[in-house]
Amino acid sequence: MKLLFSEAKSDYEHYVFPYAIWAVPEAGETPADIFNAGFLPSSRNLDRFYLCRQLRVDLAKFEPSSENRRILRKGGDLRVELLTRDQFAYTPARREFCKRYADARFGPGVMSQERLDSLFNSPVTTHLLVFTEAGSGAEVGLVTLYLEAGRLAFYYYAFYDLTHLNRSLGMFMMTSAVTLFQEQQFHHVYLGTCYSDAALYKTQFAGLELFNGFKWSAKLAELKYLLQRDQQEAGRHLLENEDFRREFHDADLAGIAAAGGFRVPLK
Repeated sequence: MKLLFSEAKSDYEHYVFPYAIWAVPEAGETPADIFNAGFLPSSRNLDRFYLCRQLRVDLAKFEPSSENRRILRKGGDLRVELLTRDQFAYTPARREFCKRYADARFGPGVMSQERLDSLFNSPVTTHLLVFTEAGSGAEVGLVTLYLEAGRLAFYYYAFYDLTHLNRSLGMFMMTSAVTLFQEQQFHHVYLGTCYSDAALYKTQFAGLELFNGFKWSAKLAELKYLLQRDQQEAGRHLLENEDFRREFHDADLAGIAAAGGFRVPLK
């Protein structure tokens, strides 16, 4: 992959000069390679990705906890169906269902109708999970996915009936996806970013890993440290913090650089 560095707002007083880091795939690479390097799609055509603090589940290490099993029992009367995008009919009723959820959860107009339509008609959505009530057949939720068989499942956008709060429907859908793709022998399920305490619900799975900027880490305490740090005036880069390096990586900068996955050949 090729890397591009897009300059962001600087903090000259503290010598902090941020760049958004983009990855552009090269011939022979698939999105799974880019995900594995710590990037998520910033283009629904999968031609540009961004480096971020994201979460994934290593399915070789996942075992359902008592909480996971409790959530699955709460949705025990729901049927889960995995469809390819071609098999899924993006009907006016489903379009309205998703728009109603998006307006309620993200704010009116945050996800425009055009943006929503593109989600269901772009390469980033290869499959969908559809959740229906076994008795009535009523559809109560769906999830857009990007799948590379055997390698990764990207749990992208979830839409569901917000009147089913007593079922913990959102968590049921995510937990169902993790268990399903483990059964299908995928390597990882990617769950998106985590930059606030509100996203900690994604951490309820054994085998959870976060990308910390230089490698994948299985330390939940590290994630919580980063979330707490986000609420403070940092004043300097994370890796300048000796306490962080010692507590979570037991390494100096040279050791962390050796563990990192990025190398730029000099010509």
